[in-house]
Amino acid sequence: MCGIVGVVGRGEAAEILLDGLRRLEYRGYDSAGIATLVNGHIERRRAEGKLRNLAKALLTTPLPGTTGIGHTRWATHGAPTESNAHPHATARVAVVHNGIIENHQELRAALEAKGQVFVSETDTETVAQLLDVLLAEGHTPVEAAKAAFAQLEGAYALAIIFAGHPELIIGAQRGAPLAIGYGADEMYLGSDALALAPLTRELAYLEDGDWVVLTRDGASFHDRDNTPVQREKKLTALTGAAIGKGNFRHFMEKELHEHPVVIGDVLHRMLDGGTPRLPALPFDLAAIKRITMSACGSAFYAGLTAKFWLENLARVPVEADVASEFRYRAPPLDEAGLGLLVSQSGETADTLAALRYMKTEGQKILSVLNVPESTMARESDAILETIAGPEIGVASTKAFTAQLTVLAVFTLALARARGTLNEAEIARLSYCLLEIPAKAAECLALEAPIKQLAKRVAEARDVLYLGRGGCFPIALEGALKLKEISYIHAEGYAAGEMKHGPIALIDKSVPVIAICPSGPLFDKTASNLQEAAARGGQIVVFSDKAGAAQLANIAAETILVPDIDPFAAPILHAIPVQMLAYHVALLKGTDVDQPRNLAKSVTVE
Repeated sequence: MCGIVGVVGRGEAAEILLDGLRRLEYRGYDSAGIATLVNGHIERRRAEGKLRNLAKALLTTPLPGTTGIGHTRWATHGAPTESNAHPHATARVAVVHNGIIENHQELRAALEAKGQVFVSETDTETVAQLLDVLLAEGHTPVEAAKAAFAQLEGAYALAIIFAGHPELIIGAQRGAPLAIGYGADEMYLGSDALALAPLTRELAYLEDGDWVVLTRDGASFHDRDNTPVQREKKLTALTGAAIGKGNFRHFMEKELHEHPVVIGDVLHRMLDGGTPRLPALPFDLAAIKRITMSACGSAFYAGLTAKFWLENLARVPVEADVASEFRYRAPPLDEAGLGLLVSQSGETADTLAALRYMKTEGQKILSVLNVPESTMARESDAILETIAGPEIGVASTKAFTAQLTVLAVFTLALARARGTLNEAEIARLSYCLLEIPAKAAECLALEAPIKQLAKRVAEARDVLYLGRGGCFPIALEGALKLKEISYIHAEGYAAGEMKHGPIALIDKSVPVIAICPSGPLFDKTASNLQEAAARGGQIVVFSDKAGAAQLANIAAETILVPDIDPFAAPILHAIPVQMLAYHVALLKGTDVDQPRNLAKSVTVE
């Protein structure tokens, strides 16, 4: 989950690298470092903690050089200390790495037996020491890299510079993404397009097993068999201007306020009035007999909501499992099935592994993604793009509601193809979705009562979130957001399950937050809340006017969400639930955009 950036250029590399790392800090912020070639020698600056510490070090001791590599770290092997920070280097070579070298212990033992002295606890230093031995034996940088890659096991993206070779970077990818950027007499390398957005829009992507040689003149690609290959250049829609906080305090706050526009953009692309409009698909929707959905984190909760929609409206059975479990459970899958994957980055390691397993089982693959250039996009039969734009805050906000919106329209398209809903009902539900952007803007106006509610929640040690049907996953999402950024213990439950155990936790100190809009399941949820209130629970209600009126006698706090059809309610209710977590985190004084121990794009298992 670390971030990598590299440049072979004309001007000072350190400034370019530091700016690229700022755009990648969502991938990890335990430590950071930069290495450049100065008069043919490798020089480094590294710092523990946030990237600003590295920036201070560079102000104190500037780092010249026109070729260099940089890294922002999320620790896997070794504590987040300066000695474990990347780049790892010897006198001959410097390396940055995203991923895990699974055979690092065996390699380390063999290298130490040859006299190599290790100075860190990381698996990455093994790569640097291995290259150092190969270079000492007389191999050229390209020969040494080729020989080293053949000995590495695991998942990795690597960028390497070599002493005495001032216009050379070698990169490699196996199971972790790497993009190559083309400039004017300059070449760039980064973990994703976001890092390179201000520098170039012309990118190429390594395929799994590829390695690449960069000079100022261009890129030479090789596949896993060391055969020279061509990789297509593509234009990215990202620009440097798209990435910034504007006048907001945090990226998360900015991204919360982008809900209406993002949802509107998705609907504009996917709905033609009352008719769902999907891109051309290489399979017949009507022939789908079963859907297997897999994802991680908030994306999984979006998929769980879609499971409720798809089974209820399109009448297709849906199996849903978190990707980290699904990939090892290896279930048998129906050959007429569809694999449905959801991921913001399109690089999530467990979800990508689930996708690949589904392909081996003969599934057609449809992925809901925010990055059309990602590995998952390239390996899917088709994608539905969420077009949410860059999301920098680690806690997903607008990407989540975009996923829900895409999945809602997909549900209507599938129901139409299968004939489970008539045209009039599809049109009615489509127009319900089209109401969401305006009502999402109304949700943003709920900030004042949500701030008041946040004071109550911020004092709690434990919080329960309850929901039913399509709003049960929104309860899970609310609990996850609160845990992620405020560090308060929170759990989401299907409301009917409360009496099967969680009710034992309830007393007057425990807020019970209910996502319960009016609709077919309202009365059942209200009954569960009565049970919680009878045991002293502080009942907090997210509901519309009718629902709030019926719960007024037991609710300690009420957030009045705009009225909307039950079909669209999960999308709309996600917004104030996320906003509550944000304001609780502000009161707790936590780092909202970069919560401890977390990173945005989970590219390691």
